[in-house]
Amino acid sequence: MKIVSWNVNSINVRHPNVAKFLKQVEPDILLMQELKMTDEKFPREVFEDLGYNVATHGQKTYNGVAILSKHPIDEVITGLPFLIEGDEDEQSRYIEAVISFGDEAIRVASIYLPNGNPVDDGSDKYPYKLRWFDRLIAHAEQLLTYEEKLLLGGDYNIIPNDDDVWDAQRWRGDALILPQTRAKFRKLQNLGFTDCFVTAIAEPHQYTFWDYQAGAWPKNHGIRIDHLLVSAQLADCLSKVQIESYTRDWEKPSDHVPIMATFDF
Repeated sequence: MKIVSWNVNSINVRHPNVAKFLKQVEPDILLMQELKMTDEKFPREVFEDLGYNVATHGQKTYNGVAILSKHPIDEVITGLPFLIEGDEDEQSRYIEAVISFGDEAIRVASIYLPNGNPVDDGSDKYPYKLRWFDRLIAHAEQLLTYEEKLLLGGDYNIIPNDDDVWDAQRWRGDALILPQTRAKFRKLQNLGFTDCFVTAIAEPHQYTFWDYQAGAWPKNHGIRIDHLLVSAQLADCLSKVQIESYTRDWEKPSDHVPIMATFDF
């Protein structure tokens, strides 16, 4: 089974590239982030015609997440529970579903964690990022009690280590690399999750995002912020991880590229 996460940065612009990728790679499941589109306008027919079932949690102009699957989609959940007092859950950043295949099932989630920048402008952006992460941790801890094959994939907007950025010093002070941010990511992992990339590749300076500005892509000035975290029941089945960086050379590319994990059941 091949499972992919990809921040497409506007499905309206990028749906031809997504369709091209699906035809070439034929993943079983695709988790998408940053749709920037409501559910009603999502081009589901494009993907259904390719044999995929579709579940979306969209939002006008911003955010938005989706799950595409060649297999039946069940138990769709949109939005995180454990709402913290004073917050509103108006941003479409989380969708979860159970995917059935044969006698097996896997629970997957597509996640678009808040960016959190700018940190010191007096706004609530960074505190909101941390609170949202606390909600994700609480929900993930509950999901692990089900003892299922579980994958939490998406754009976490977190650079876990200095080896995951082209120049760590240039990023000091950014919300993606702050110690508090990294501590939240470690807390999530320490619940019992495995980072598929670290297990299967673990090579430094492998990236999933290159900014559109300042020639970041040709200079390889990238960061690794798209992650696939799996429960122990799924980690045992992991066989391979690939970063599909060639898609960054396509016409009208996303600033992110797909990351794919292959599992043997």
